[in-house]
Amino acid sequence: MNDQQLLRYSRHILLDDIGIEGQEKLLAAHALVIGAGGLGSPVALYLASAGVGRITLVDHDTVDLTNLQRQILHTTARVGQPKAASGKETLAQINPDVEVHTVFDRADASTLSSLIEGATVVLDCTDNFQTRHAINQACVNARVPLVSGAAIRMDGQVAVFDSRSGKTPCYACLFPPDQQFEEVQCSTMGVFAPLVGIIGTVQAAEALKLIMGMGESLASRLLLLDARTMEWTSIRTTRGSDCPVCADAQH
Repeated sequence: MNDQQLLRYSRHILLDDIGIEGQEKLLAAHALVIGAGGLGSPVALYLASAGVGRITLVDHDTVDLTNLQRQILHTTARVGQPKAASGKETLAQINPDVEVHTVFDRADASTLSSLIEGATVVLDCTDNFQTRHAINQACVNARVPLVSGAAIRMDGQVAVFDSRSGKTPCYACLFPPDQQFEEVQCSTMGVFAPLVGIIGTVQAAEALKLIMGMGESLASRLLLLDARTMEWTSIRTTRGSDCPVCADAQH
């Protein structure tokens, strides 16, 4: 690290849990952030400010006026611009040393394997089950830890799915791909603006911990938030012996 970096990250370096060694791990890391909306905004902001060396932002959508109530990566002046490009501009203003790559495309099975290649951690900030399952499958295949977040109305959830050990559950263990779930989206159901900030910030914290090997991750736990009462619930989760995604994965 140079003198500017030592100064910028000094409050991290002062922490016994991080220090210079932990900060150097962040600088050498590559985070793949899928979705540059409500959850992806705080995720990307904190990963960049914390010094994650390389961030890839994936989003196929453009900035809309209705996004600005909660998607803090974007501004009124950027309505109509691709979200990934808008996000890159914001991150450059916060930390110009971070290398930000943008992908203006949908994250699907055909693109995810190449996107995940070389990633240290993947953050799922999307809003539909099909994409979530595709991301989970790709992360299991590549043995890359996945930090998943979701938020709708006044309810949020965060989980970590770390396939590296072969002992913790994947996303499909909790939400089987053949099970029918009601798709709920902000455009029809609404979402409390600070909720995505809370959930996204927890996602960022879990990703930073995974990169540095610090503390205990949320693997094998599902963290739920009821923002009406601001109560958190932690549920223990187990790996499915018959999971179609991870049960037969080779580790």
